[in-house]
Amino acid sequence: MQETRSDRLPFMKMHGLGNDFVVIDERQGPSGLTEDIVVAIADRHRGIGFDQLAVIRPGHFTNAELVFYNADGSTSAACGNATRCIARFLMEESGDAHLTLKTERGVLFARDAGNGLTSVNMGKPQLEWQEIPLAHEMETLELPIDGAPTATGMGNPHCSFFVDDAEAVDLATFGATHEHHPLYPQRTNVQVAHLIGPDHLRMRVWERGVGVTLASGSSSCAVAVAAARRGLTGRKVTIELDGGTIWIDWAEDGVWMTGPTAHVADGHWRLR
Repeated sequence: MQETRSDRLPFMKMHGLGNDFVVIDERQGPSGLTEDIVVAIADRHRGIGFDQLAVIRPGHFTNAELVFYNADGSTSAACGNATRCIARFLMEESGDAHLTLKTERGVLFARDAGNGLTSVNMGKPQLEWQEIPLAHEMETLELPIDGAPTATGMGNPHCSFFVDDAEAVDLATFGATHEHHPLYPQRTNVQVAHLIGPDHLRMRVWERGVGVTLASGSSSCAVAVAAARRGLTGRKVTIELDGGTIWIDWAEDGVWMTGPTAHVADGHWRLR
C-alpha cells in the first residue's frame, strides 16, 4: 500500500542542554496528535524519545501558541528549555530578534541574546501556597518536609532542596518519592542544588511525569528564585546542570532564562 501524507506526522527534534524535545508544528492545521501517540513517540526504545513534546499552534496577537506534554502523556503549563528552542526556531524562520509566545503560563517574551544564546522571560514566580499550588495554607520558603525545601511556582510546581552535595543524592529514588508528596496535589518537579561559588549553583533535576533529566528551564528558574529568597545568592545566578550551563536573572519584569539551543533533526512519525 502506498504511503500518503496523512500517514505521516512531521516532527522536529530539539534540545536545550540535553533536555530534549519532539516539536510538532500545527500552524498549518491539526496534526492528529493524541495522548496515545504522545506516549508512543516518548518511548526511547520503540519510539523517538523526549523529555517533553511541544506543539506549535497559530498565535492570536502573539507569534505562536505552545502546548506541552510530558513523556507520560500528561500536559504541563510550562517548559522553559522547549520554549527557548522554539523561540530560536521561529526567530531564525522570521528573521526577528524578539517575539512573544502564548503558553498556559501566559504570554512569554523571547529574544536573541547573541552568541547563539536565546533568552525567554518565564514570568514572575508564584510564591504563595495557593498559586503553586500546595495542598493547604503554609509558608513556602521552608516546607514541613525533611530537608526544608522551598516551594515555587513557575506555571508548574517545584520543590527545591539545598544540600551539601547534589552529586551524592540518589536522585532517581529521591525525585520519585517527592514528586508524589501529599503537599503537592498536582505532583511536583524536584531539584537538589548546592552552592559552588558566589551566585553559582550546581543543580540536578527530577521532572514530574518524566524522571531524571539533563536540564530543565523552569526548574532552573525555580531554584534561582528559591536561592535568592533564602539569601544564598543574589537574583542573578549561573547554574551548572548535568547538560551544561544556564543563566538566570530574576528581574523586576520576571525570571529571564538564557542558554544555548540545538535543532538536531527533522523527520516523520508513521501514524499507521
